[in-house]
Amino acid sequence: MPRVVHFEFHSTQPESTTAFFEKVFDWKIDKWDNPGAEYWLLNTGPADQPGIGGGLMRSRDGQPRTVCTIDVPDVDEYARKVTEAGGQIVVPKMAIPTVGWVAYGIDPNGVLFGIYKHDPDAR
Repeated sequence: MPRVVHFEFHSTQPESTTAFFEKVFDWKIDKWDNPGAEYWLLNTGPADQPGIGGGLMRSRDGQPRTVCTIDVPDVDEYARKVTEAGGQIVVPKMAIPTVGWVAYGIDPNGVLFGIYKHDPDAR
């Protein structure tokens, strides 16, 4: 069964947002060296405890939001399921080099979410 495996904060001021979460929750936050994209990895706690890690990026449209990403066996298959159920794919499938594949969709009410498949060979 597909599960939420990652969350992502979209912020208009990522530097101050990362400082806020470090101060309040003592999360370890590292800027990811990813050419062409500002992205911070949020380590929210030990892997042997409940919870998931996340990321933070500069909002592309100037709107702050939180997006949950769901692990699926096949991004293309689930993109079809999204559209067949009345949703839309708003960011087509793209590679996160050496990490996997991701696409972003919205449900019929506008709820934004990601679908993701781990693939260390993604390019």
